[in-house]
Amino acid sequence: MVKQGGHRRAAARVPVALLPAAIGPKIVRSRTLGDLDTLLVVMPASAGRESLAALPEAERWQGLLDREVPQALSVRTTALTNRRQTQAVLGFLADGASMFEQLQLAGRMLKSAAARAPRSVGLVALGANPPRAARLEALLGATLAEHFALPSFKSDAGGTPALERIVLPTDPPLDTRYAKICADGTNLARWLTALPPNMLDARGYRRVLGELARRHGLGLRWLGPSELRRRGANAFLAVARGNGHRDAGIAQLTYRPERRRASAPDVALIGKGILFDTGGVNLKSHRSMLEMHTDMSGSAVALATLIALAELRAPIAADAWLAITENPVGPQAYRPQEVVRAANGTSIQVIHTDAEGRMALADTLSLAARTRPRLMLDYGTLTGACVYALTERYSGVFTNREALLERLLAAGRASGERVWPFPFDADFDADLESKVADVLQCAVESKGDHILAARFLNRFVPPEIPWAHLDLSAATRAGGLGHINTDITGFGVRFTLELLVRENLLHALREQT
Repeated sequence: MVKQGGHRRAAARVPVALLPAAIGPKIVRSRTLGDLDTLLVVMPASAGRESLAALPEAERWQGLLDREVPQALSVRTTALTNRRQTQAVLGFLADGASMFEQLQLAGRMLKSAAARAPRSVGLVALGANPPRAARLEALLGATLAEHFALPSFKSDAGGTPALERIVLPTDPPLDTRYAKICADGTNLARWLTALPPNMLDARGYRRVLGELARRHGLGLRWLGPSELRRRGANAFLAVARGNGHRDAGIAQLTYRPERRRASAPDVALIGKGILFDTGGVNLKSHRSMLEMHTDMSGSAVALATLIALAELRAPIAADAWLAITENPVGPQAYRPQEVVRAANGTSIQVIHTDAEGRMALADTLSLAARTRPRLMLDYGTLTGACVYALTERYSGVFTNREALLERLLAAGRASGERVWPFPFDADFDADLESKVADVLQCAVESKGDHILAARFLNRFVPPEIPWAHLDLSAATRAGGLGHINTDITGFGVRFTLELLVRENLLHALREQT
């Protein structure tokens, strides 16, 4: 029983689902596109009426072109006259549109169709530029995102009918399995990031990891405070010290392809998992703290990417290292001017307790590096400076290998999850010189904090290991981004799968060595 307003009443029992339902719509290929609730068609804005001639009730579609000259990224809708009164949605792309623009249009088309709450959706791409398969994949990804329900705890939620079937034409060829696994990974990252902090606390996250490891055949090791103390991970433990419960820890999940069960990892994916960030002793303001349950999105991206690699049965030995804690305020919370020694022996002078992400990642990077991966990638909503520099449309990228930059940028362009590089010169380290320790945690001034944060993290990656750091300024954006129409974007999963699976970055690294 709980007491409210002077009256006692039974406490409502809210079912806590920490993982989304595993069942999604069926994806089928068909030569016919009849008997559908919604049909979405994307075409070049420069194409004429003849491009629509093969569609059912072609004259209805052609009528959409008669209103005015279509503009790129615009959407028009009508209804067909068949039994279902199929909702017809027509979207227009410029010739040579980028993948981001293809995703952006797809997201707009799905938003236009959302009110119908369709149970069956057909997807069609007309014309040749950009390639039809890419446009069809963008539509498929947007459809799977739009019809994925994020966590809701409304007591009167009746729910809308779920999408049951997505119908694609038999041509062009499309790897629907890859597209669905990529979308599922993005949706998992979105789901976990959206969970309230009283539900996805450290204990709840550990339960999630155990269940996902069981489902996907992953190895799981949990390093709690005692084990981390033995390993010298005092930077992470400083942040975790103020937690009311001793549930914080660093999780290591492992995926190994068949016949490589005992091998060292090809790649280590490291994620910032700050489950709620108050700012600590340097307390955030109300508005700055309001969305801080999303400060664990880097860990969600690393985890979801590892699961996608396992689902794809990718020939890549991969680990995910997740730094899971809160950054609370309280009598035990760490303070400015403390000096702590990280797992690699580096002593750190604390300057600002709201720069906790780099503290937690420092030890996690150090521990991951001990496994000698060929490549390390880390993800974190690390700095407001990166948001101010890029807005939430791009994420920042840094690397200790200048030769990797073009591949990182190319993966951003190809996936539609765009990244942008910043300076990474060694002379920035002068701003992190400490009089009492090896390094300052951050500078007193906030100038270039995204660059200084990356230079700080660089100290915890052995120079012989190629490494890239993603400052996830695009993890959340009001109104969504690209094909995602919710504020929480799941940015990073598409990018990393493009980099590792399609761009085959690890093969390029092997050739270089």
